[in-house]
Amino acid sequence: MSLALERETPPLREDETGAIRVGNSRVLLETVIRAFQDGAPPESIVHRYSTLSLSDVYNTIGYYLRHQDAVEVYLSQREQLADAVQQRLLDIQPDLSSIRARLLFQRNA
Repeated sequence: MSLALERETPPLREDETGAIRVGNSRVLLETVIRAFQDGAPPESIVHRYSTLSLSDVYNTIGYYLRHQDAVEVYLSQREQLADAVQQRLLDIQPDLSSIRARLLFQRNA
């Protein structure tokens, strides 16, 4: 009996927004990689995100370990995008703490 060795493609796909998702789930690549970097074993990641399969998590981590520099560049870009979105939200939303203080003052008056 011989074992058929085949090249497997990583279980990663890019969605319509440019985010990379793992397997057939909506879980982001950065979510799996950050959990792994924080010391979570694949089984724990699957337990936390039940739409992931264990094989997809292992394959994703393997892909990360083989292409660490490229994945880190992607993760950095995603963090920069998240920071930019957060800043835009802060720019357009009023300071909610002042609204809360005013409402509490009115309630207590």
